[in-house]
Amino acid sequence: MKSHNETQKEDTTRKRNRHISVWMDESEYQHLKKQADNAGLRIDPFIRNLVAGIELRPRPPETYAALLRELSAIGNNVNQIAYWANAQKSISEADMQSAIALVRKTWQLVKDTL
Repeated sequence: MKSHNETQKEDTTRKRNRHISVWMDESEYQHLKKQADNAGLRIDPFIRNLVAGIELRPRPPETYAALLRELSAIGNNVNQIAYWANAQKSISEADMQSAIALVRKTWQLVKDTL
């Protein structure tokens, strides 16, 4: 068990020293928990953000990170083709088709993810 001095020391170092309690029925609690989960937060930080007026949005799906990596790689490939074509002052039909295919793949990935 903590001594009175240890408890006082914790209280003085604690940044948040006010506690509130709210009674909820099960459906209200489950709704709150789901909203916090959707935002990718625990309940306490979720409520603090709401009180602070921060606009909370659902956390993006895990597939977004993979999509962004893939789009970045495709963008790099298209830039390399454009750089090479600019340096050569021309582009072959095969390189043009490759660039078009990459752009179509990008569009399809975005469409499939959203």
